[in-house]
Amino acid sequence: MALPAAIKVLGLLPGISSIIFLAFLTDTSLDILLRFSRVAKASSYAHVMGSAFGRLGTMVLQISVFINNLGILVVYMIIIGDVLSGTSSSGIHHFGVLEGWFGECWWTGRYFILLVTTLFIFAPLAFVKRIDSLRYSSALAVALAIVFLVITAGITLFKLFNGSIASPRLLPNVTDSASLWNLFTAVPVLVTAFVCHYNVHTIDKELGDSSLIQPVVRASLSLSSSIYILTALFGFLLFGESTLDDVLANFDTDLGIPYSSLLNDVVRISYALHLMLVFPVIFFSLRFNFDDLIFPSARPLNSDQCRFVSITSGLVALVYIAANFIPSIWDAFQFTGATATVCLGFIFPAAIALRDSHGIASKKDKILSVIMIALAIFSNIIAIYSNANSMFRKEVDDLH
Repeated sequence: MALPAAIKVLGLLPGISSIIFLAFLTDTSLDILLRFSRVAKASSYAHVMGSAFGRLGTMVLQISVFINNLGILVVYMIIIGDVLSGTSSSGIHHFGVLEGWFGECWWTGRYFILLVTTLFIFAPLAFVKRIDSLRYSSALAVALAIVFLVITAGITLFKLFNGSIASPRLLPNVTDSASLWNLFTAVPVLVTAFVCHYNVHTIDKELGDSSLIQPVVRASLSLSSSIYILTALFGFLLFGESTLDDVLANFDTDLGIPYSSLLNDVVRISYALHLMLVFPVIFFSLRFNFDDLIFPSARPLNSDQCRFVSITSGLVALVYIAANFIPSIWDAFQFTGATATVCLGFIFPAAIALRDSHGIASKKDKILSVIMIALAIFSNIIAIYSNANSMFRKEVDDLH
């Protein structure tokens, strides 16, 4: 939902090219990760990091997964709050679905709605102990994402044919050094879209046949990339320079088409349901890595009911609290995407290949790894600087 805003920053052509480039880069990093895991006989991302860098490597990986997954789940909850209870941007309030139906009252407010959603949807799904138990909810989640995409594409094409959409900006609007550095703030959003590395070992293990994981990875990347490109394209075409950090917040006004109000609600509700169903998949890795970090020598988490309930409840509560204090998904992405996420997706797999504890890295692996690390560090340092600078300027403007 932040990809249309990323396209607004980069321009249509560089934005879509960046999505395609990152898909290929992700395929490369996952291939490296899986090959080195086979040789090290590692059953998790943490184990292959441990094989290369010892206990310190394992701990750094687990902390990164914790920060990344916590950040993603907070983003999910913020989006659901935006959809159901509304959000404010530049002094303008964008009404949520429930606010539109019932008006502004205490039980349509963000705190209450997120509390109810947490207690009756997130918490029950978070207590699932096996990731393959989520296969039906995951399939439904993909279907709901496609429903969102089809409706958004239909609205955009309808408005294109009747001539009510302006020509999109193909290239970034660079007028000074600040606007140039600002381009890099889109990088953490794009990186976050592709990081799935912490789940591949669990899925590989539950597939039963190790030869299946590579086709699964390629199919997932192809499907995800297609949805990302189309969502970014149609979202930016539809709202142009008015695109908000969370594009769902744009679906609160008259779109200038028949049944606009109904379609607005269907788009927002379908995607909110999608996020609710994806939540436990991300939470699964969060809980596993947090437990392994805090209790490395304890018996398996699934066999210790007290520990399982305590950790699950505590993490769900932490996500709820954080979602109520972080103002927007863009702020969350800028922190997690430029730090833990880029490490998980690109820096750690590249570092494993360069370390080459088992002597299997080819010259191509090492060249690609150096490129990945250099690109990741350079772009994300600039992204952190640019975002911090813009936040500081905003605070100064608010004081004046």
